[in-house]
Amino acid sequence: MRNKGFVAFLTVIVSLWVLYILSFSIVSRGVQKDATKFATAADGTVDPIKKQTYLDSVWNKPVYNFLGLRQFTYKEVKNNEISLGLDLQGGMHVTLEVSPVDIIRGLSNNSQDSAFVRALNKATARSKNSQQSFSSLFFDAYRTDNPGKKLAPLFATASTRGRISLNASDSEVISIVEQEIESAIDRSFTILRNRIDQFGTSQPNIQRLQGTGRIQVEIPGAENPQRVRKLLQGVAKLEFWDVVEVNTLNNSLISINQLLVNEQKQKTNSGEAKKENKSLENLLSSDSIKRDSAASSLEQSLANAADSSAQGLDSLQNLEISPLFSLSTPQGSFRYDLKDTATINKIFRRDDVRNRLPRNVGVYWANKEDKYNSRDVNEEPKLQLYFLDLGRNGKARLTGEVITNATNDLDDKAQPAVSMRMNATGTRIWAKWTSEAAQKRSRIAIVLDNLVYSAPFVNSEIPNGNSQISGNFTTEEAKDLANILKAGSLPAPTKIVEEAVVGPTLGAESIQNGLISIVVGFIIIILFMVVTYNSSGWVADAAVVLNLFFLLGVLASLNAALTLPGIAGILLSLAIAVDANVLINERVKEDLNEGKPLSLAVTNGYKNAFSAIIDSNVTTLIKGFVLLAFGSGLIYGFAVTLIIGILCSLFTSVLFTRLIFEFFTKRGKTINFSFAWSRNLFRSINIDFIGKRRMFYTISGLIVIAGLVSLGIKGLNYGVDFKGGRTYIVQLDKSVASEDLRATLGESFGSAPEVKTYGFNNKYQITTGYLIDDDSEEATNNAELKLKEGLNKFSDKATVLSSTKVGPTVASDIRLSAIYALGIAMGLMFLYILIRFRKWQFAAGTMVSLLHTVLVVVSVFTLLEDIMPFALEIDQSFVAAILTVIGYSINDSVVVFDRVREFLTGMKSGESTPTVINNALNDTLSRTLITGMSTIFVIIILFIFGGETIKGFTFAMLIGVLVGTYSSLCIGTPVLVDFSERSASKKKLEPAKA
Repeated sequence: MRNKGFVAFLTVIVSLWVLYILSFSIVSRGVQKDATKFATAADGTVDPIKKQTYLDSVWNKPVYNFLGLRQFTYKEVKNNEISLGLDLQGGMHVTLEVSPVDIIRGLSNNSQDSAFVRALNKATARSKNSQQSFSSLFFDAYRTDNPGKKLAPLFATASTRGRISLNASDSEVISIVEQEIESAIDRSFTILRNRIDQFGTSQPNIQRLQGTGRIQVEIPGAENPQRVRKLLQGVAKLEFWDVVEVNTLNNSLISINQLLVNEQKQKTNSGEAKKENKSLENLLSSDSIKRDSAASSLEQSLANAADSSAQGLDSLQNLEISPLFSLSTPQGSFRYDLKDTATINKIFRRDDVRNRLPRNVGVYWANKEDKYNSRDVNEEPKLQLYFLDLGRNGKARLTGEVITNATNDLDDKAQPAVSMRMNATGTRIWAKWTSEAAQKRSRIAIVLDNLVYSAPFVNSEIPNGNSQISGNFTTEEAKDLANILKAGSLPAPTKIVEEAVVGPTLGAESIQNGLISIVVGFIIIILFMVVTYNSSGWVADAAVVLNLFFLLGVLASLNAALTLPGIAGILLSLAIAVDANVLINERVKEDLNEGKPLSLAVTNGYKNAFSAIIDSNVTTLIKGFVLLAFGSGLIYGFAVTLIIGILCSLFTSVLFTRLIFEFFTKRGKTINFSFAWSRNLFRSINIDFIGKRRMFYTISGLIVIAGLVSLGIKGLNYGVDFKGGRTYIVQLDKSVASEDLRATLGESFGSAPEVKTYGFNNKYQITTGYLIDDDSEEATNNAELKLKEGLNKFSDKATVLSSTKVGPTVASDIRLSAIYALGIAMGLMFLYILIRFRKWQFAAGTMVSLLHTVLVVVSVFTLLEDIMPFALEIDQSFVAAILTVIGYSINDSVVVFDRVREFLTGMKSGESTPTVINNALNDTLSRTLITGMSTIFVIIILFIFGGETIKGFTFAMLIGVLVGTYSSLCIGTPVLVDFSERSASKKKLEPAKA
C-alpha cells in the first residue's frame, strides 16, 4: 500500500478535528444538565420556564474553555453542536407560500376584466397538478384564450408607473411581473426571518425553497402553534411615525426616575431588595428580549414577557439613579444591553410609570443591536429604545400602502442607502410632513411589526415622493430595508400550505427509540463481524467505530440536524461499510484457502474487491444525491446522513483497515479471517439459478399479478403528504376500538376519517381531509376543535402528541417530485452500469432486477395493507425506502455482475455461458448471504426499536432487501443470460440472411 504515512497522518488529524467538534455537543449537554438541575423542584418536577431562564442567563457567557486557548459562549457552543430534528425534540415545522395570485391581482390594480379573472382561475386550478410557476400558468392561460391581446393594458397601473407602459411588449410585462413576484418572496423572507427570533428557542431555522415560491420555517421547542401561525401569517404592518426626542421628555423621565428611586429606598430600608437580588441573575437574555420586542407595541409585548420580579435595583451603586438611567449606556442615551431590556420592559408596563409619560408617546425597541460609536471596535452592541409620537388617535400618518417601489442604492458618498417612491396620496402627505420635520430638524421613524428599523433626520422638504434614506448601512442591511419598505406596496399575504407539530412527549420517545436502535444495531454489527471473521472482524469493527465517529463529527461541523430517519441512514451506512469489509474478507479467504501467504492474500483481496466496492458505493451515492435533491424534511435528513456515511466508509473500510492489516503482517503477526466453522461458510451450496429461472419468473409473476389485481381493486393507499390532509397522533387514557373512534369522529368532521392504532399506550393516528383546501388559521383551529370534540366523548384526558397538515398543492408537488426522483435515480444507475460494464445486457438485467424489486415491494404493501397492525402507506418515507432498496439491489447486482464478468473473462473453450454464470453466482453466494444477513439484522433492529414514525419505512426496506437479494440472483442475472443468448443467436443468423 502506497502513502501509508499520509493515511495514518490524515486519520490522526481528522480524529483530533472530530474530537474538537464533538466536544461542543458534550459541553452543551453539560449545560443542559445544569439547567435541568437548577429548574428541578423538591418533588422532582422540572419547571420549563425556569430551565429556559437559566439557559438564557448563560447565552452570551463563556461556558467552555478549550485547552486554555479560547473561550466559547453557550451561544457559540449551541451553534457547533449536533442539533436534533423536530421529531427528536419537539417543535413546529411550517411551509409558507407567498400568494402569487394576490401579487398579480395587486399589480393589475385588482382588475375585474373577465379575461383576466378567467385566466387567474384557470392558472389556480392547473397549479394543483403542475410544477410550473404560477405566473407561467397564468400568462399561458391568458394568451391562449386571448390571442393577439397585449398584456400591458392590464398591468400599466399606478403601482407599476415608470416600469410598465401601455406600449410595453408582452415579454417586458412578463419579466417585470416575475421580478415583482420574486421580490415579494424576498420581502416575506426578510420579514419572517426577523419575526422568528422572538420565540425564545435555540437555533430557529428559515430558508427559501428555491423555485417554489415557498419559505420553510422550523422552530424547535415551539409550544404554542396558534401563536406561531398567527405571527407567521400576519400581514406586515409598515408605519411611519414622528420620533419624540429624549430632551423633550425631561420632566416625564425625571418624574419616573424619582418614582423608582423612592421605591428603591423603601425596599432598601425594609430589606426587600436583598430578596430580589437572587433573581437578578435570571434576567432574560437575547431570545426572550427579541420575543418581547416583536409584539404589537411595547405595552402589549410586556404583557407577554416572562414573569420576572428582577429589577436590578440593589445592584446599583448610586441609589439616586433608577434602572431606567443606570442601565442605559452611554448615560442618558437609552441604549441597553440585551440582558437588561426585560427590566426596562417591566418598568414601562407599570401604570404609574405610563401615566407619567404624555398619552401620545409610545415606547418601541430598535429591531437590532447597534454601536453608539461605530468606530469603537471594543464597544458592545446595544439595543436602542425609541419614543414615538402616536398622535391623538394612534393612527400612522403614512403606511406601507403608499410606497410603490423601494431599492437599495448608493448615496452621494458612495455608501449603501435606500431609495423609495410613493404614490400620489403618499407624495402629498410626505411633502407636507417632511417640510414640517425639516423646520424642526426632527426625525421620522420607519416601523415594521412595531420594531424601529430606521429613524433618519429630515434635512429638507421632499416634494416629489422620491426619497433617499442614508445611514450606517451595510449593503445587506440596505437591501433588507428596501424589502421592508416594499412590504406594504403590494398585497402578498403568506399562507401555511404544510405544517407539522411534534409534542415534546413524542420527541422524547423518538430519542429513546433512536438511541436504542443505534446501540442495539451497533452491537449486532460488531458481534456479527467478530463471530464470522475472527480477528479480522475486530479490524472491521474498528473501521465501523471510526466511521460512526467521523460521521457524527461531519454532521456537527455542518450543523446538520439529526432526525429519526437520519439515525436510520446512519445504521444503513454502517451496514454498507460492513459490506465493503465483507467483500474484502471474502476475497482474502479465497486466496488463503488456495494456500497463498497472508500478505499476498491481503494485497489480492483489496485489489479484487476494489472495483465492486467503488461500483456499489457510487450507485448508493447516486441514490443519496437524488433523495437530497428531491426530498424534504425527514427524508432530506436521511439522505444527508447516508451520503456522509458512505463517504466516510470509503476511507475507513478501504484505507484504514488495510493500514492496520499491513501494520501487523509486516511485523509477522498472524491475523485470522475465519474460524474453522466459517472458513467455507455458504461455499458448499450449489444452486442451479440459471436452469431454474423459469420457476423464479413464475413465482415473481404471480406475486406481481396478485399485487396489481389488489391495486386495481383498492388503489394505492397514499399517505397524507401525497394526497393532502391533516394527520393527528393522539393518546387516550384508555383503549378504544378504532371503528368506534372513526364513527364518532365522523360525526364531528362530517365524514369519517382514517383511524389506525399507533404503536402501544392507547395511541392512534387520525387522518382527515377536513377543510384541507382552506389555508386560513381559522380552518386549522376549527379542525383541532372538531378533533377534540370527538375525542372528549371517549376521554377528557385526550392528548394531541403531534399534528401534520399538507395542502393539496404541496401534496401534488411532493408526488411529482417522488416520480421524478424514482425515474432519475433509475436512469442514472442504468447509465452508470452501462458505462461501467460496457454491455447493454448488464444494464438491462440490472433495470429488470430493480423494476422487479419495486413491483414486488408495492405488491406486498398492497396485499398486507389490511393485515399489518401498522400503517402501510405510499408516502415520502416509502419512496425513500424504495430508493434505498433500489440502491441496495443495484449494489448487490453490481457485486454479482462484477464476479460474472470476471468468470466470463476467464471462460475456457467448451464452457457454456449459462454454466459459467451459474458458477459465478454460487461463488459469490457467501458474500451475498453474509451481507444480506448483516443488513437484515440492522433493519430488524430499526423495525423493532425505531418507533412508529419509521415503522412503514423500515418494513419497506426489510421486504426490499430480501427481494433485492433474490432479484439480483434469481431475476437480474438470468435475464442477463437470456439477453446474451438472444444477442448471440441474432449474430449467428445475420450472415445466413446476407
